[in-house]
Amino acid sequence: MIEAKNIHKIFKDLHAVKGIDLTVEDGQVLCIIGPSGSGKSTLLRCLNGLEEKDEGEVFVDGVKADESNITALRQKMTMVFQNFNLFSHLSVLDNITLSPIKVKGIEKEEAEAKAIELLKLVGLEDKKDDFPRSLSGGQKQRIAIARALAMDPEIILFDEPTSALDPEMVGEVLDVMNNLAKEGMSMIVVTHEMGFAREVADKVIFMAEGMIVEEGTPDEIFNHPKMERTKTFLEKVL
Repeated sequence: MIEAKNIHKIFKDLHAVKGIDLTVEDGQVLCIIGPSGSGKSTLLRCLNGLEEKDEGEVFVDGVKADESNITALRQKMTMVFQNFNLFSHLSVLDNITLSPIKVKGIEKEEAEAKAIELLKLVGLEDKKDDFPRSLSGGQKQRIAIARALAMDPEIILFDEPTSALDPEMVGEVLDVMNNLAKEGMSMIVVTHEMGFAREVADKVIFMAEGMIVEEGTPDEIFNHPKMERTKTFLEKVL
């Protein structure tokens, strides 16, 4: 599904991502954990082409991502951000249908019908005519997930999707993501929610200082970590 080889990203004096290799198979959930500033979100943005990597290659379904095809490949790997990135001047329905209509050329009626089904999926069909300013953080993030799904992606990249939420709203977003995983959606999730990573991930990567320190199954990472840096991190967050 996605393969990254030797990804590097440098911001002036900061080497944010240092030679990352990773592979995500069809239907697999990969969770990336680690301390703040370890390069997790930067890596995700390099995969999606939102950050121009300094070195390395990204392949989506075996096709190398470059300037000539990144727009098409982004339709296969949509992204859900920390801060929702909804258009405040558009209704919920218009936020969801904008890209399918403008980018994929889908007819408005078809796009709206699908948007309604997606709103039912995330439990917000009664909010289709509301504007983002009237929604809670958890509702906004669920709308953002519905918007991502409207593009029929093959994989969704989640960049700390619950970090901007009040604690009582985290569960409603994680429930939607858990259901997507059960339905076979491929996902890469940068997260601080260790319970979600432990329960839902097929594979977990622990990053620190721009590098992959350790990777394995949730059982291997959370119950039998091998690296001292991993053990130190988990002792602080679990």
